[in-house]
Amino acid sequence: MRLRLPAERPTEPPTGYKIAHPMLSQDGARAGFTGVSLGGALPYGVLDDASCVYGRRHRPPARLCDCGFHCVHERRAAEALLCTAEHRAAVLLEVSVLGAYIRFERGFRYARQRVRTATVGPCACGAPAVALADAGWGRPGWRALAGACAGCVRARTSVSLAGFARLSGQGLRVIAGGDGEGGAAGGRVPGEEFGVPELVAEAALLQARLDWFQSQLAKLGERGEPG
Repeated sequence: MRLRLPAERPTEPPTGYKIAHPMLSQDGARAGFTGVSLGGALPYGVLDDASCVYGRRHRPPARLCDCGFHCVHERRAAEALLCTAEHRAAVLLEVSVLGAYIRFERGFRYARQRVRTATVGPCACGAPAVALADAGWGRPGWRALAGACAGCVRARTSVSLAGFARLSGQGLRVIAGGDGEGGAAGGRVPGEEFGVPELVAEAALLQARLDWFQSQLAKLGERGEPG
């Protein structure tokens, strides 16, 4: 006879941590995330329900399947995944575990989640990120994004950290890694005014784009001059 653990009835949704790639829809109107392993082909929203990646009709998380959202209990365990080469451009998510879930030693597999905070790592050049820019790959109808500093955005499709939070909705906070809870660009609820850090980040991104376009115009002018 197989013993079962007692059913849990928490007073508040459990908190978990995971990594994912930020995504921007082709029309630039929606933002979301995609996983780094099982289910990575299916972008999901800030508040979303899991579906079985194998196309089965049961509700995740089924005990005899691997379906459902996945996360770990400890923030450090999720951060450790960012050290691998293939995950360097991913972001760290803090999530609320909603609906039915199965608890494991290291984490949860569950039916529904809300992404509360996304922490964006530095640009590939090492500077703090002020935007999420086209990472050069994607899924049908979605572009993958990666953290970028103002100097490296150039003409790539991009969105500021605060802009990504607005597109995602549901009160998502997006912060630059190393800035802590008072990060450089956090998402705010609709109707709330930007603070100084958000405005500074937006201005830096706009200035970087303006500088790039001016440099391109200067190059065109030089080519048009008679020899």
